[in-house]
Amino acid sequence: MPVSLLGEVFNRGLFSFSNVWALAKSVAVVGVVVLLKLYFEGAKCRSERVMHGKVVMVTGGTSGIGAAVVQELASRGAQIILLTHHAPTDPFLVDYIEDLRTLTNNELIYAEKVDLSSLHSIRVFATKWVDNAPPRRLDMIILCANVMTPRFGTSQKTVDGLEAEWAINYLSNFHLLSILSPAIRAQPPDRDVRILFSTCSSYIGGTLALKDTETATKSGSASFARSKLAVMTFAYAFQKHLDAYKRPDNQPTNARAYIIDPGFCRTPGTRRWLSGGLIWGLFLYLVTWPVWWLILKSPIQGAQSYLFAAMDVEYGRGAGGRMIKECREYQLLRPEAQHEEVAKKLWEYSEKQIEQLEKEGAVKRALEKKAAQQEKEKNQGGSTADAIGRASGGEKKPTPGSRKSRKAK
Repeated sequence: MPVSLLGEVFNRGLFSFSNVWALAKSVAVVGVVVLLKLYFEGAKCRSERVMHGKVVMVTGGTSGIGAAVVQELASRGAQIILLTHHAPTDPFLVDYIEDLRTLTNNELIYAEKVDLSSLHSIRVFATKWVDNAPPRRLDMIILCANVMTPRFGTSQKTVDGLEAEWAINYLSNFHLLSILSPAIRAQPPDRDVRILFSTCSSYIGGTLALKDTETATKSGSASFARSKLAVMTFAYAFQKHLDAYKRPDNQPTNARAYIIDPGFCRTPGTRRWLSGGLIWGLFLYLVTWPVWWLILKSPIQGAQSYLFAAMDVEYGRGAGGRMIKECREYQLLRPEAQHEEVAKKLWEYSEKQIEQLEKEGAVKRALEKKAAQQEKEKNQGGSTADAIGRASGGEKKPTPGSRKSRKAK
Protein backbone atom coordinates (compact mmCIF):
# COMPACT_ATOMS: atom_id res chain seq x y z
CA MET A 1 0.00 0.00 0.00
CA PRO A 2 2.68 2.62 0.78
CA VAL A 3 4.26 1.99 -2.63
CA SER A 4 0.99 2.61 -4.48
CA LEU A 5 0.35 5.75 -2.45
CA LEU A 6 3.79 7.13 -3.22
CA GLY A 7 3.30 6.31 -6.90
CA GLU A 8 0.05 8.22 -6.98
CA VAL A 9 1.66 11.22 -5.27
CA PHE A 10 4.48 11.18 -7.80
CA ASN A 11 2.11 11.04 -10.79
CA ARG A 12 -0.58 13.48 -9.64
CA GLY A 13 1.29 15.73 -7.25
CA LEU A 14 0.97 16.10 -3.49
CA PHE A 15 -1.67 18.84 -3.43
CA SER A 16 -3.98 17.01 -5.85
CA PHE A 17 -3.74 13.82 -3.81
CA SER A 18 -7.02 12.92 -2.12
CA ASN A 19 -5.70 10.47 0.48
CA VAL A 20 -3.37 12.80 2.33
CA TRP A 21 -4.26 11.26 5.69
CA ALA A 22 -3.53 7.75 4.44
CA LEU A 23 -0.12 8.95 3.26
CA ALA A 24 0.53 10.63 6.60
CA LYS A 25 -0.36 7.45 8.46
CA SER A 26 1.97 5.40 6.28
CA VAL A 27 4.83 7.84 6.85
CA ALA A 28 4.15 7.79 10.59
CA VAL A 29 4.19 3.96 10.71
CA VAL A 30 7.44 3.77 8.76
CA GLY A 31 8.96 6.46 10.99
CA VAL A 32 7.98 4.61 14.17
CA VAL A 33 9.44 1.35 12.87
CA VAL A 34 12.70 3.09 11.94
CA LEU A 35 12.94 4.80 15.34
CA LEU A 36 12.25 1.52 17.18
CA LYS A 37 14.85 -0.28 15.09
CA LEU A 38 17.46 2.39 15.82
CA TYR A 39 16.62 2.20 19.53
CA PHE A 40 16.85 -1.60 19.78
CA GLU A 41 20.09 -1.70 17.77
CA GLY A 42 21.86 -0.13 20.72
CA ALA A 43 25.11 1.81 20.80
CA LYS A 44 27.91 1.41 18.29
CA CYS A 45 31.63 1.21 18.91
CA ARG A 46 33.34 4.24 17.36
CA SER A 47 36.92 3.16 17.99
CA GLU A 48 39.19 3.07 14.94
CA ARG A 49 42.06 1.30 16.69
CA VAL A 50 44.31 -0.92 14.57
CA MET A 51 44.99 -4.35 16.11
CA HIS A 52 48.08 -5.43 14.16
CA GLY A 53 50.39 -7.58 16.28
CA LYS A 54 47.74 -8.31 18.94
CA VAL A 55 47.21 -11.99 19.83
CA VAL A 56 43.57 -12.66 20.72
CA MET A 57 42.26 -15.97 22.10
CA VAL A 58 38.52 -16.50 21.56
CA THR A 59 36.03 -19.11 22.71
CA GLY A 60 32.73 -19.42 20.86
CA GLY A 61 34.20 -17.65 17.85
CA THR A 62 32.55 -19.73 15.12
CA SER A 63 28.93 -18.59 15.50
CA GLY A 64 26.76 -15.79 16.81
CA ILE A 65 28.31 -12.81 18.56
CA GLY A 66 31.70 -14.51 18.85
CA ALA A 67 31.95 -14.87 15.08
CA ALA A 68 31.10 -11.19 14.62
CA VAL A 69 33.77 -10.16 17.15
CA VAL A 70 36.36 -12.38 15.47
CA GLN A 71 35.59 -10.99 12.02
CA GLU A 72 35.90 -7.37 13.15
CA LEU A 73 39.15 -7.89 15.09
CA ALA A 74 40.67 -9.95 12.29
CA SER A 75 39.79 -7.24 9.76
CA ARG A 76 41.81 -4.82 11.92
CA GLY A 77 44.87 -7.09 11.78
CA ALA A 78 44.67 -9.07 15.04
CA GLN A 79 46.03 -12.62 15.22
CA ILE A 80 43.11 -14.84 16.19
CA ILE A 81 43.32 -18.18 18.00
CA LEU A 82 39.97 -19.93 17.97
CA LEU A 83 39.33 -22.45 20.75
CA THR A 84 36.80 -24.89 19.32
CA HIS A 85 35.68 -28.45 19.96
CA HIS A 86 36.20 -29.20 16.25
CA ALA A 87 39.50 -30.72 15.19
CA PRO A 88 41.65 -28.34 13.10
CA THR A 89 41.23 -30.75 10.17
CA ASP A 90 37.42 -30.72 10.38
CA PRO A 91 36.03 -29.71 6.94
CA PHE A 92 33.63 -27.18 8.47
CA LEU A 93 36.39 -25.48 10.45
CA VAL A 94 38.83 -25.52 7.53
CA ASP A 95 36.28 -23.86 5.24
CA TYR A 96 35.27 -21.38 7.96
CA ILE A 97 38.85 -20.24 8.57
CA GLU A 98 39.63 -20.03 4.85
CA ASP A 99 36.52 -17.91 4.26
CA LEU A 100 37.39 -15.72 7.24
CA ARG A 101 40.96 -15.21 6.02
CA THR A 102 39.69 -14.23 2.58
CA LEU A 103 37.00 -11.91 3.95
CA THR A 104 39.31 -10.09 6.38
CA ASN A 105 42.48 -10.28 4.26
CA ASN A 106 44.22 -11.71 7.33
CA GLU A 107 46.12 -15.01 7.28
CA LEU A 108 46.82 -14.98 11.03
CA ILE A 109 43.72 -16.95 12.00
CA TYR A 110 44.22 -20.37 13.59
CA ALA A 111 42.27 -22.95 15.57
CA GLU A 112 43.08 -25.11 18.58
CA LYS A 113 40.96 -28.07 19.62
CA VAL A 114 39.58 -27.40 23.10
CA ASP A 115 36.37 -29.07 24.22
CA LEU A 116 34.98 -26.72 26.86
CA SER A 117 32.71 -29.47 28.17
CA SER A 118 35.78 -31.54 29.11
CA LEU A 119 38.04 -30.44 31.96
CA HIS A 120 40.80 -32.72 30.67
CA SER A 121 40.71 -31.13 27.20
CA ILE A 122 41.01 -27.66 28.74
CA ARG A 123 43.93 -28.73 30.91
CA VAL A 124 45.80 -30.31 27.99
CA PHE A 125 45.60 -27.12 25.92
CA ALA A 126 46.25 -24.62 28.72
CA THR A 127 49.18 -26.60 30.14
CA LYS A 128 50.78 -26.78 26.71
CA TRP A 129 50.37 -23.02 26.31
CA VAL A 130 51.85 -22.22 29.73
CA ASP A 131 54.78 -24.64 29.36
CA ASN A 132 56.12 -22.71 26.39
CA ALA A 133 59.41 -20.88 27.04
CA PRO A 134 59.69 -17.95 26.64
CA PRO A 135 56.04 -17.15 27.51
CA ARG A 136 53.88 -16.80 24.41
CA ARG A 137 52.40 -13.42 23.64
CA LEU A 138 48.79 -13.02 24.73
CA ASP A 139 47.05 -9.66 24.51
CA MET A 140 43.42 -10.62 24.96
CA ILE A 141 41.09 -13.46 25.93
CA ILE A 142 37.46 -13.16 24.83
CA LEU A 143 35.11 -15.71 26.40
CA CYS A 144 32.02 -15.85 24.18
CA ALA A 145 31.17 -19.56 24.41
CA ASN A 146 27.71 -20.16 25.87
CA VAL A 147 25.08 -22.85 25.95
CA MET A 148 21.43 -22.40 26.88
CA THR A 149 18.84 -25.14 27.28
CA PRO A 150 15.55 -24.53 25.40
CA ARG A 151 12.55 -23.52 27.47
CA PHE A 152 10.89 -26.94 27.16
CA GLY A 153 14.08 -28.97 27.48
CA THR A 154 16.15 -30.46 30.30
CA SER A 155 19.70 -29.30 30.88
CA GLN A 156 22.22 -31.72 29.42
CA LYS A 157 25.18 -33.27 31.24
CA THR A 158 28.81 -33.08 30.11
CA VAL A 159 31.32 -35.92 29.90
CA ASP A 160 32.38 -35.02 33.44
CA GLY A 161 28.82 -35.40 34.72
CA LEU A 162 28.15 -31.69 35.21
CA GLU A 163 25.25 -29.53 34.19
CA ALA A 164 26.06 -28.19 30.71
CA GLU A 165 25.38 -24.51 31.50
CA TRP A 166 27.53 -24.63 34.60
CA ALA A 167 30.39 -26.50 32.90
CA ILE A 168 30.60 -24.50 29.67
CA ASN A 169 29.39 -21.04 30.70
CA TYR A 170 31.32 -20.84 33.95
CA LEU A 171 33.58 -23.71 35.04
CA SER A 172 35.43 -23.90 31.70
CA ASN A 173 36.34 -20.21 32.07
CA PHE A 174 37.48 -20.76 35.65
CA HIS A 175 39.60 -23.77 34.70
CA LEU A 176 41.12 -22.14 31.61
CA LEU A 177 42.07 -18.88 33.32
CA SER A 178 43.34 -20.61 36.45
CA ILE A 179 45.92 -22.46 34.36
CA LEU A 180 46.66 -19.54 32.03
CA SER A 181 47.12 -17.14 34.94
CA PRO A 182 50.97 -17.43 34.94
CA ALA A 183 51.04 -16.72 31.20
CA ILE A 184 48.84 -13.65 31.70
CA ARG A 185 50.96 -12.28 34.54
CA ALA A 186 54.21 -12.95 32.64
CA GLN A 187 53.35 -10.47 29.87
CA PRO A 188 55.68 -7.43 29.66
CA PRO A 189 54.55 -4.35 31.62
CA ASP A 190 54.02 -2.28 28.48
CA ARG A 191 51.53 -4.78 27.07
CA ASP A 192 47.82 -4.10 27.41
CA VAL A 193 46.16 -7.40 28.41
CA ARG A 194 42.38 -7.64 28.61
CA ILE A 195 40.06 -10.52 29.56
CA LEU A 196 36.44 -10.16 28.45
CA PHE A 197 33.73 -12.22 30.19
CA SER A 198 30.23 -12.66 28.79
CA THR A 199 27.10 -12.15 30.84
CA CYS A 200 23.38 -11.63 30.37
CA SER A 201 20.69 -9.73 32.24
CA SER A 202 19.34 -13.09 33.40
CA TYR A 203 22.01 -13.01 36.12
CA ILE A 204 19.67 -10.75 38.09
CA GLY A 205 17.44 -13.74 38.90
CA GLY A 206 20.28 -16.22 39.44
CA THR A 207 21.17 -17.99 42.68
CA LEU A 208 24.46 -19.69 43.49
CA ALA A 209 22.96 -23.05 44.47
CA LEU A 210 26.26 -24.87 43.91
CA LYS A 211 25.09 -28.40 44.70
CA ASP A 212 22.53 -28.24 41.89
CA THR A 213 25.33 -27.97 39.33
CA GLU A 214 26.12 -31.68 39.61
CA THR A 215 22.75 -32.75 38.23
CA ALA A 216 20.81 -31.85 35.10
CA THR A 217 17.91 -29.59 36.08
CA LYS A 218 14.56 -29.24 34.38
CA SER A 219 14.81 -25.45 34.28
CA GLY A 220 17.30 -24.31 31.68
CA SER A 221 16.61 -20.65 32.50
CA ALA A 222 17.52 -21.13 36.17
CA SER A 223 20.75 -22.95 35.37
CA PHE A 224 21.71 -20.34 32.76
CA ALA A 225 21.09 -17.48 35.20
CA ARG A 226 23.15 -19.26 37.88
CA SER A 227 26.07 -19.74 35.48
CA LYS A 228 26.04 -16.05 34.53
CA LEU A 229 25.98 -14.89 38.14
CA ALA A 230 28.92 -17.23 38.82
CA VAL A 231 30.83 -15.83 35.85
CA MET A 232 30.43 -12.29 37.10
CA THR A 233 31.46 -13.22 40.63
CA PHE A 234 34.54 -14.98 39.29
CA ALA A 235 35.42 -12.05 37.00
CA TYR A 236 35.68 -9.65 39.95
CA ALA A 237 37.58 -12.24 42.00
CA PHE A 238 39.99 -12.88 39.12
CA GLN A 239 40.71 -9.16 38.82
CA LYS A 240 41.61 -9.09 42.51
CA HIS A 241 43.77 -12.16 41.94
CA LEU A 242 45.65 -10.32 39.18
CA ASP A 243 45.99 -7.14 41.25
CA ALA A 244 47.40 -9.07 44.22
CA TYR A 245 50.33 -10.40 42.16
CA LYS A 246 53.60 -8.56 42.75
CA ARG A 247 55.55 -8.39 39.52
CA PRO A 248 59.33 -9.00 39.61
CA ASP A 249 59.85 -5.66 37.85
CA ASN A 250 57.73 -3.87 40.49
CA GLN A 251 55.42 -2.57 37.77
CA PRO A 252 51.63 -2.36 38.30
CA THR A 253 49.46 -5.10 36.88
CA ASN A 254 48.70 -4.68 33.20
CA ALA A 255 45.89 -7.26 32.97
CA ARG A 256 42.29 -6.13 33.31
CA ALA A 257 39.07 -8.13 33.40
CA TYR A 258 35.81 -6.74 32.02
CA ILE A 259 32.26 -8.09 32.01
CA ILE A 260 30.31 -7.59 28.79
CA ASP A 261 26.53 -7.67 28.40
CA PRO A 262 25.73 -7.62 24.67
CA GLY A 263 21.96 -7.33 25.15
CA PHE A 264 19.35 -9.50 23.48
CA CYS A 265 20.51 -10.73 20.06
CA ARG A 266 19.34 -12.98 17.22
CA THR A 267 21.94 -15.67 17.83
CA PRO A 268 21.54 -19.43 17.24
CA GLY A 269 21.26 -19.93 21.01
CA THR A 270 18.49 -17.35 21.35
CA ARG A 271 16.62 -18.83 18.39
CA ARG A 272 16.87 -22.29 19.94
CA TRP A 273 15.59 -20.99 23.27
CA LEU A 274 12.69 -19.06 21.73
CA SER A 275 11.64 -22.06 19.62
CA GLY A 276 11.89 -24.34 22.65
CA GLY A 277 13.97 -26.80 20.65
CA LEU A 278 10.78 -27.98 18.89
CA ILE A 279 9.77 -28.06 15.23
CA TRP A 280 6.49 -26.25 15.80
CA GLY A 281 8.38 -23.73 17.93
CA LEU A 282 10.78 -23.05 15.07
CA PHE A 283 7.81 -22.59 12.72
CA LEU A 284 6.28 -20.10 15.16
CA TYR A 285 9.63 -18.28 15.38
CA LEU A 286 9.78 -17.97 11.59
CA VAL A 287 6.21 -16.67 11.43
CA THR A 288 6.94 -14.01 14.07
CA TRP A 289 10.42 -13.25 12.71
CA PRO A 290 9.60 -9.58 11.85
CA VAL A 291 9.00 -8.96 15.56
CA TRP A 292 12.34 -10.52 16.53
CA TRP A 293 14.06 -8.61 13.71
CA LEU A 294 12.73 -5.40 15.22
CA ILE A 295 13.43 -5.91 18.93
CA LEU A 296 16.53 -8.15 18.87
CA LYS A 297 20.01 -7.12 17.81
CA SER A 298 21.93 -8.81 15.04
CA PRO A 299 25.18 -10.55 16.04
CA ILE A 300 27.31 -7.67 14.77
CA GLN A 301 25.21 -5.19 16.78
CA GLY A 302 25.58 -7.37 19.87
CA ALA A 303 29.35 -7.44 19.31
CA GLN A 304 29.71 -3.66 19.69
CA SER A 305 30.23 -3.70 23.48
CA TYR A 306 32.91 -6.40 23.09
CA LEU A 307 34.69 -4.33 20.47
CA PHE A 308 34.40 -1.23 22.64
CA ALA A 309 35.97 -3.03 25.62
CA ALA A 310 38.62 -4.59 23.39
CA MET A 311 39.75 -1.45 21.56
CA ASP A 312 38.85 1.67 23.52
CA VAL A 313 41.92 3.39 24.95
CA GLU A 314 40.14 4.16 28.22
CA TYR A 315 40.02 0.47 29.16
CA GLY A 316 43.74 -0.01 28.59
CA ARG A 317 44.52 1.88 31.77
CA GLY A 318 43.10 2.29 35.22
CA ALA A 319 41.34 -0.36 37.27
CA GLY A 320 39.71 -3.40 35.76
CA GLY A 321 36.69 -5.27 37.05
CA ARG A 322 34.05 -3.16 35.31
CA MET A 323 30.83 -4.06 33.55
CA ILE A 324 30.17 -2.71 30.06
CA LYS A 325 26.81 -2.59 28.30
CA GLU A 326 25.75 -0.49 25.32
CA CYS A 327 29.36 0.75 25.06
CA ARG A 328 29.37 2.36 28.49
CA GLU A 329 29.84 1.30 32.09
CA TYR A 330 26.95 -0.08 34.12
CA GLN A 331 26.50 -0.77 37.81
CA LEU A 332 25.66 -4.31 38.93
CA LEU A 333 22.13 -5.00 40.05
CA ARG A 334 23.41 -7.88 42.18
CA PRO A 335 26.10 -6.27 44.36
CA GLU A 336 26.81 -9.56 46.18
CA ALA A 337 28.73 -10.63 43.06
CA GLN A 338 31.48 -8.30 44.32
CA HIS A 339 31.52 -9.61 47.89
CA GLU A 340 34.76 -11.31 48.87
CA GLU A 341 33.08 -14.02 50.97
CA VAL A 342 30.80 -15.06 48.13
CA ALA A 343 33.73 -15.08 45.69
CA LYS A 344 35.92 -17.06 48.10
CA LYS A 345 33.24 -19.70 48.60
CA LEU A 346 32.68 -20.02 44.85
CA TRP A 347 36.43 -20.20 44.11
CA GLU A 348 37.05 -22.90 46.71
CA TYR A 349 34.06 -24.93 45.58
CA SER A 350 35.15 -24.72 41.94
CA GLU A 351 38.68 -25.86 42.76
CA LYS A 352 37.43 -28.85 44.74
CA GLN A 353 34.91 -29.74 42.04
CA ILE A 354 37.57 -29.66 39.33
CA GLU A 355 40.03 -31.65 41.43
CA GLN A 356 37.50 -34.38 42.13
CA LEU A 357 36.28 -34.62 38.54
CA GLU A 358 39.82 -34.60 37.14
CA LYS A 359 40.75 -37.52 39.42
CA GLU A 360 37.67 -39.47 38.38
CA GLY A 361 38.36 -38.69 34.73
CA ALA A 362 42.00 -39.81 35.05
CA VAL A 363 40.93 -43.15 36.57
CA LYS A 364 38.35 -43.65 33.84
CA ARG A 365 40.85 -42.89 31.06
CA ALA A 366 43.41 -45.25 32.65
CA LEU A 367 40.88 -48.10 32.74
CA GLU A 368 39.85 -47.46 29.14
CA LYS A 369 43.49 -47.39 28.06
CA LYS A 370 44.19 -50.63 29.92
CA ALA A 371 41.17 -52.35 28.37
CA ALA A 372 42.20 -51.17 24.89
CA GLN A 373 45.75 -52.40 25.47
CA GLN A 374 44.52 -55.82 26.61
CA GLU A 375 42.27 -56.09 23.58
CA LYS A 376 45.17 -55.16 21.32
CA GLU A 377 47.47 -57.74 22.93
CA LYS A 378 44.75 -60.38 22.65
CA ASN A 379 44.34 -59.71 18.94
CA GLN A 380 48.09 -59.64 18.40
CA GLY A 381 48.45 -62.91 20.36
CA GLY A 382 45.90 -64.67 18.16
CA SER A 383 47.56 -63.42 14.98
CA THR A 384 50.98 -64.51 16.25
CA ALA A 385 49.71 -68.02 17.10
CA ASP A 386 48.22 -68.42 13.63
CA ALA A 387 51.45 -67.24 12.04
CA ILE A 388 53.51 -69.71 14.10
CA GLY A 389 51.15 -72.56 13.18
CA ARG A 390 51.43 -71.81 9.49
CA ALA A 391 55.22 -71.47 9.70
CA SER A 392 55.55 -74.88 11.42
CA GLY A 393 53.60 -76.59 8.66
CA GLY A 394 50.50 -76.88 10.70
CA GLU A 395 47.16 -76.14 9.19
CA LYS A 396 44.84 -73.61 10.72
CA LYS A 397 41.71 -75.17 12.15
CA PRO A 398 38.70 -74.28 10.01
CA THR A 399 36.31 -71.81 11.49
CA PRO A 400 32.89 -73.40 12.22
CA GLY A 401 30.41 -72.47 9.51
CA SER A 402 33.10 -71.47 6.99
CA ARG A 403 33.33 -72.84 3.44
CA LYS A 404 36.45 -74.82 4.33
CA SER A 405 34.73 -76.47 7.30
CA ARG A 406 31.77 -77.49 5.15
CA LYS A 407 34.14 -79.06 2.59
CA ALA A 408 35.83 -81.02 5.35
CA LYS A 409 32.47 -82.56 6.22
